[in-house]
Amino acid sequence: MSEIIPVAPVKLFCGMIAANEKIIVEAKDRLRKFFGEIDLESDLIPFDFTDYYRVEMGESLLRKFISFSDLIDPGRLARIKIQTNGIEKELTVEMSGLRRTVNLDPGYISADKLVLATTKNFSHRIYLGEGIYAEVTLNFKKGTCVFFDWTYPDFKSGKYTPFFLKVRQNYMSAHV
Repeated sequence: MSEIIPVAPVKLFCGMIAANEKIIVEAKDRLRKFFGEIDLESDLIPFDFTDYYRVEMGESLLRKFISFSDLIDPGRLARIKIQTNGIEKELTVEMSGLRRTVNLDPGYISADKLVLATTKNFSHRIYLGEGIYAEVTLNFKKGTCVFFDWTYPDFKSGKYTPFFLKVRQNYMSAHV
C-alpha cells in the first residue's frame, strides 16, 4: 500500500487581461487583499493573440501577471478561482458598462509545472470541484518552459516565459 505524503506548497500567480491599466491596478489591489503581498509583476503586454474577449471587453487589451509572496496549498486552487471570479464581477459592476471589465486567471507554479484554473471543461482538464477545472499548461525542464498541444497561443509565444521562469526561481529559493 502506498503512503500518503504531505503536498508541497506552491507559488500562486494571477494573469489579468483588461482594456486599460486603471482596471489592472484596481484588480491588483483587490487580489492583494485576498492573497497577500505581491513579489513579482510582469510588464504590461499587449494581448493581441486572439479576438476571444473583444466582444465582452473591447479592443486593445492588455495582459499583466503578478505572483504572491506567500506559498499556498495547491488544494486551494478551486476556491481561489471562485474568489477571482467574484472580483471580476465586482469590477465589472463598479467600473464599466461592458459585459466584462477584467479577466483573472489564477494558477500556481511548482518545481515542475504551471497549473491554471478554469471554469471550462475539456479533455485534458481535471475537475477540482465547485465548477472549477485545472490544467497543466506547461512544464519546466532544463531551464525553460515546455508547452503542450493545448497550451494557449499567448503562452506559447514565449512573451511570458521570462516572468514564469523568474517566479519559479523565487519559488525554488523559498521552497528549498
